[in-house]
Amino acid sequence: MKARIVRIGNSRGVRLPKPLIAEAGLSDEVEIRARNGAIVISAVAHPRAGWSEAAKLALARDEDQLLDAPTSTRFDNKEWTW
Repeated sequence: MKARIVRIGNSRGVRLPKPLIAEAGLSDEVEIRARNGAIVISAVAHPRAGWSEAAKLALARDEDQLLDAPTSTRFDNKEWTW
């Protein structure tokens, strides 16, 4: 599909047909980046998506323990002692 780059104020833009946006699964917010001579428009990534489910699964498997023993700090020893 060909499209024209149009002037929008001091910027430029491309009008994307609604069916193309729907087919790509894009919403109102997108990520835009340049890669190898191309402009890539993609759906916004949600970096913490799935964390809640993963934490629940780790708890169910008893895999939610610390990897190392806690190390007390000067603050712990000074402020939290009775």
